[in-house]
Amino acid sequence: MTKDTSVAAKKDNLAEEFLRYLAIERNASPRTLKAYRQALGAFRGQNQKPWKQCTPDDFRNYLFAIMKRGQARSYVRLQFSALRAFYKFLADRKRLRIDPVRQLQLPKVEKKLPLVLTRQQIEELLSAPLRVAKQRAAPEWMPLRDVAVMELFYSSGLRLSELAGLDVEDVDLYTESVRVFGKGRKERVCPVGVPALEAVQKYRTAANVHSGALFINKSRKRISARSIWLILKRYLQHTSIPISISPHKLRHSFATHMLDRGADLRSVQALLGHASLSTTQIYTHVTVERLKKAYAEAHPRA
Repeated sequence: MTKDTSVAAKKDNLAEEFLRYLAIERNASPRTLKAYRQALGAFRGQNQKPWKQCTPDDFRNYLFAIMKRGQARSYVRLQFSALRAFYKFLADRKRLRIDPVRQLQLPKVEKKLPLVLTRQQIEELLSAPLRVAKQRAAPEWMPLRDVAVMELFYSSGLRLSELAGLDVEDVDLYTESVRVFGKGRKERVCPVGVPALEAVQKYRTAANVHSGALFINKSRKRISARSIWLILKRYLQHTSIPISISPHKLRHSFATHMLDRGADLRSVQALLGHASLSTTQIYTHVTVERLKKAYAEAHPRA
């Protein structure tokens, strides 16, 4: 075995050990694991030194190179978050004496206010499946499923992966709530509105779904997160909503509408499953901007 191949094997072993740690001890999601694996691989694609021989300058040069290519600051932060977590892991396990990434400063992300739908636009979107049902050659229960998907999405502010991962027993009709396993497999319970519960029940009855995955496809297997995104995209074409929406915009809309109507920030944080209050605070800025717009349009001396 040559020196280069032995270094590569050692390098791979360290990265794989770190990824196993994330998966087993930190309960990292498959999406996080994939992002971190890609980030470590991207750095190794530009720097062939063994992990323990890398210096702060190596990481500064890497940062400069990817920023020079015009990568978004959020992408840059993801790369360095992965590298920082990796080297912290090595340092905590006494695998190196000096952490070369710890003192580096990451570029600040330009915060953009999330786009949200108005309550009127939400109503139009939620009514779309039944309005266009006759135009689709699909089982009768599928439009009811689509209504239930969007109603539950907006009613509880779930993440896309959380919604796709729901089982029948996770929705409790008696307590009007849904049990969710969020990031890191952290469990939380979210209230569900009556319209969403009724939509779920109509769908389950029509589709004869009594156990296992809550939302299913034509093959009666669990619906994928991508399929939910395509459902929203399809029905958007049958509305007058001028903006492009992603599933996350229903989550944004849920949080903003809650705050608009007087919910406190801590409650919204708990409902969204945010670990940090600062993550939730962006929605207060959205609400303030909406108030400013309403003031400017309505006040005679604005």
